[in-house]
Amino acid sequence: MSRQNVLPFAIPLTSVELCAGAGGQALGLEQAGFGHECVAEIEADACETLRMNRPEWNVWQGDIREFDPKPYKGVDLVAGGLPCPPFSIAGKQLGDRDERNLFPAALDIIDEIRPGAVMIENVRGFLGAVFEDYRLQLKRRLESMGYWCDWRLLNASDYGVPQLRPRVIIVAIRHAFKDGFAWPEPNAHNPPTVGETLHDLMGANGWRGLEAWRRRADDIAPTIVGGSHKHGGPDLGPTRARAAWAALGVNGKSIAPEAPERDFVGMPRLTVRMVARIQGFPDGWAFYGRKTAAYRQVGNAFPPPVAKAVAARVHAALTVPGQVHQVRTVA
Repeated sequence: MSRQNVLPFAIPLTSVELCAGAGGQALGLEQAGFGHECVAEIEADACETLRMNRPEWNVWQGDIREFDPKPYKGVDLVAGGLPCPPFSIAGKQLGDRDERNLFPAALDIIDEIRPGAVMIENVRGFLGAVFEDYRLQLKRRLESMGYWCDWRLLNASDYGVPQLRPRVIIVAIRHAFKDGFAWPEPNAHNPPTVGETLHDLMGANGWRGLEAWRRRADDIAPTIVGGSHKHGGPDLGPTRARAAWAALGVNGKSIAPEAPERDFVGMPRLTVRMVARIQGFPDGWAFYGRKTAAYRQVGNAFPPPVAKAVAARVHAALTVPGQVHQVRTVA
């Protein structure tokens, strides 16, 4: 990605990101005008990915339950992609009874920092009826800190990402700025198909079957599934997801090390780079680690274009002319 397009806004704002993963949300925030004072992540490979792509970022490695927020009091935004298993059907939906639930830790950090706004991403399961009381508790806690709070289910395909990927975005903004916030409108046009998105990468080795495959891959992708250390490997998801990929002419049983060779016959597999492009990462964003570790980072990411769309609206709300807000020096 060209760094000439970073921080295009007149007023660069500051942020702290929790559970940053491979940097999907962090990249989107950067593109929307936020400079990161700290990005926190527990996985070693993901931290190396962040350092490799943005050596100037302050990457803090560890469990956010041990994170010290004091140095970051007054940043403009606290963002995060908190672990989804507590609210995911695949994760048994244990909610606040799941040891992986980091909402309490995130709320304590927000309470200490008191940013101008908060932006948290999670799975659509968060909106399930079983979590209604939990959502109300979360909203009351944020309101008690002086924030207006709302959430929306957004589809990545509405913001140019060539896959479905519904995700819940929680936004909380100080009351002084809430009237300046509006959720981003979906794009007026459909995203590119899988064939259009991956045509050049799939044909990198001169595959003769490329054009026929491109015509077959004429729809957007199903949701990319990243798996975890305990469950899931380098494949494109469970049986239903792999069937959807097969309809697009893609073998979803594993990830390929490279594009198909010239005389390849059959359904090609995707490479990590191909999956990253489907997630909305720029081609210049590298992923640290072996194939399985890299794929999990990509599969679990928040697509940068969606993060940018929401963060741009948050940025606009915090920089309404005539309003007073805190702006910290971007490192």
